[in-house]
Amino acid sequence: MKFIVSSTALLKQLQVLQGVLASSNTLPILDNFLFEIEGKQLTITASDLETTITATMPVEAKDKGSVAIPARLLLDTLKAFPEQPLTFNIDGKHHGVDISSDQGKYKMTGFSGAEFPKSPVLEDATKLSIPAGTLATAINKSIFATGNDDLRPVMSGIFFELTEEDVRFVATDAHKLVRYKRTDVQAPRSASFIVPKKPLNLLKNTLSGTNAEVILEFNDNNAAFRFDNTVLVCRLIDGKYPNYEAVIPKTNPNKLTIDRQAFLSSIRRVSIFANKTTHQVRLHINGSALTVSAEDLDFANEAKETLTCSYEGEEITIGFNSRFLLDMLNNLETEHVVLEMSAPNRAGILLPGEAGEVGEDVLMLVMPVMLNN
Repeated sequence: MKFIVSSTALLKQLQVLQGVLASSNTLPILDNFLFEIEGKQLTITASDLETTITATMPVEAKDKGSVAIPARLLLDTLKAFPEQPLTFNIDGKHHGVDISSDQGKYKMTGFSGAEFPKSPVLEDATKLSIPAGTLATAINKSIFATGNDDLRPVMSGIFFELTEEDVRFVATDAHKLVRYKRTDVQAPRSASFIVPKKPLNLLKNTLSGTNAEVILEFNDNNAAFRFDNTVLVCRLIDGKYPNYEAVIPKTNPNKLTIDRQAFLSSIRRVSIFANKTTHQVRLHINGSALTVSAEDLDFANEAKETLTCSYEGEEITIGFNSRFLLDMLNNLETEHVVLEMSAPNRAGILLPGEAGEVGEDVLMLVMPVMLNN
């Protein structure tokens, strides 16, 4: 088997796929990229058994066949080449890979493509279309709220909740929650599933470079995302997602509206003086004044800032984990934000201060922390 391909085009494609490669694989064959040639088209696959990405690109070729090529060695080799055509000669019997360039020849040991696990085929799949930008934004705005607790695997992914009216993306780690809703995307039927974090991070990076429509297919076990020349298939997280709507307070009479950047900067400065374990900051709101304060009793450090805000409600003092607030404020893009609260021991709701994209509805929830006094 022989084919000729641009060194930079191949490297660019492999760099998209390399995110799937695990540091330690149960199957050694998964340390390789699967190369398949047919009809002047090269199909490259990378997999860790849970997530599989396949990409296609045109090449000059006459034969057809497949080979598994060591991923790290091939990536390191391609990174060392300037742009030029590379000729790959594959020994079909012993799977040896010879690469010819303008500078010389390089030889590596490949493996039979037949040993590489087959990509999952989705049977009885439901299909819908989502603009790449919409899906990328949904992932970007919610993935930071996913958890890392191995004992609660359902929280380590994003919950896709599809209905005939809208599509919701929900993430929570039990301390913070994001619900990103799009009313301009509808599903053919109601369904829900949980997509793990790893394939979503891969998608987020890949979708940023395309304006294509993403075809989402799913069944009970797997989901597939198809766009441009790429197909990502991942296994879904098995389990029941928490009833997230039950923790969102419906009545929040205390409403703070403030400049997002000023609020963000203030919390960033003040939180430097917070306890390094709790990261607690205290918000005291009275009239049009918001006081942000933090203290670390162990080292007698403290900080306090006062900001001007617009406020409707009773005087209130409430504590939050500063890292959660910073995550949320960083993931909102509006000039102002609205923090809705009902009581110091109830969750706060963070909302954009201005309307975003048409069809977009973002809600972020942060649980309070107990104040010492």
